[in-house]
Amino acid sequence: MFEHLPIAPPDSILGLNDAFQKDPRQDKVNLTVGVYKTEDGSTPILATVKKAEIQILNTQSTKSYMPIEGHPGFLSAVVPLVFGDSIDHGRISSAQTPGGTGALRLGADLVGRHFPNTRIWLSNPTWANHGAIFAAAGLKNEVYTYLSSDKTSLDFEGMIQSIEQNGRAGDLICLHACCHNPTGVDPTLAQWKQISELLASKKMIPFVDFAYQGFGDGLEEDTAPLKALLVNHAELFVCSSFSKNFGLYSERVGCLSMVSAEPGQRAAALSQLQLAVRCNYSNPPRHGATIVSRISQMRTQFIEGMKKTGIDRDFSFLASQKGMFSYSGLNAMQADWLKKERGIYIVGTGRLNVAGMAPQTMNNLCTAVADCIKATS
Repeated sequence: MFEHLPIAPPDSILGLNDAFQKDPRQDKVNLTVGVYKTEDGSTPILATVKKAEIQILNTQSTKSYMPIEGHPGFLSAVVPLVFGDSIDHGRISSAQTPGGTGALRLGADLVGRHFPNTRIWLSNPTWANHGAIFAAAGLKNEVYTYLSSDKTSLDFEGMIQSIEQNGRAGDLICLHACCHNPTGVDPTLAQWKQISELLASKKMIPFVDFAYQGFGDGLEEDTAPLKALLVNHAELFVCSSFSKNFGLYSERVGCLSMVSAEPGQRAAALSQLQLAVRCNYSNPPRHGATIVSRISQMRTQFIEGMKKTGIDRDFSFLASQKGMFSYSGLNAMQADWLKKERGIYIVGTGRLNVAGMAPQTMNNLCTAVADCIKATS
């Protein structure tokens, strides 16, 4: 059987990361994989995490299975963190998942089981793994307009038009609550309200990827788009990740929340979540903590650093982008030039992992980008 298995293509971003690891140059910079890093380039374990781990080690009395839906204390903390007091919590069914990716797949599996061949709309572009996750669960991927032609801002008119013309009742639509991955370009709150109203009029169901809560404007502020959706939608999905804001990448901490129209529908929704968990990974793992972002500072330093190079290109548009990623406006040829000539690794679309920047490498990075623009213009 196995001799007939083809070799799967490498992940486009992780493949670049592998190439970076093998690059012998000492001044190389990795802006590909979306992992939070400190100024010295490390991904730390927070002091609060260490303290929690010590406490757990000293007090934990069992390694037995948790409930299928996850740690009760974790779930009771996630719901108010994500939803605040915007709706009756009795309408929310939640399950702890192995990361945000697990939440996406769990929700997709649930929909695929009960509503086969459902269409889900993805932004163009979106996180590279979205399409594969939904397709594997039997959902049909469709694409709506998102990024402008110059790849630096939101094409809001195009987004609205593509949804208006092509969306239909019962379709899901994958929305990034904040810090859009991979562009860093988010709608304004006024635009979110318009999006919410349009989707409600089309009877489309929001499937919200909330991977970066706290990395945009703040933990509470980043829930504003979700609350705008809840004004017009009685039902929706929210996929939360705590890899970034808790610094728990390898621990895989996430949560899927389903909002039902009425509290009386919660029992059925929770039972289906439990069923989806049971046939996926049986029970979730344990762990949790918190993290503080320095993303905004790095983004500002890059903008100022590019100004100091004297290059005839304005990067101030990056200031309006949020989260770990930004679309720089650089093209695939320039990404290749940066890798070959300076050991600066970025994705071919021009996406930068802002969290990979650091003060001590900023001057080298800005100089390399400026030289690249001069050499390729």
